[in-house]
Amino acid sequence: MDASISDSEGSKEKVRKVEGRTLREVTVKIGLERIDTQEGIIVEALLVSGATGLVMSSEFARKQSFKLKKLKRLMNVRNVDGLLNKEGPIEHMVEVNIYYQGHRERTEIDVIGGQK
Repeated sequence: MDASISDSEGSKEKVRKVEGRTLREVTVKIGLERIDTQEGIIVEALLVSGATGLVMSSEFARKQSFKLKKLKRLMNVRNVDGLLNKEGPIEHMVEVNIYYQGHRERTEIDVIGGQK
């Protein structure tokens, strides 16, 4: 059973039952602007309470023509269970402006997946 709750700020909470457990996913609509071209897109970002950084998939970065920057050092990624992520280490990041509710923040987002 899935249910969605939205608010006027553009965030949405999705509640799902999986194997008898209630899972909650919270998403917000944000703007992402490529630094090199100043072109922007609106995306729905998933908020993960246990995350320690910002990540986007390599497929998304490629499809949206984000300019990848090679990291000086590879970063290993661990899943919530403590095991290394099967996608391998993070090798690239993208630099973007994030827009949310009139606020702009320039930041770096790690790119995960498809690194091999």
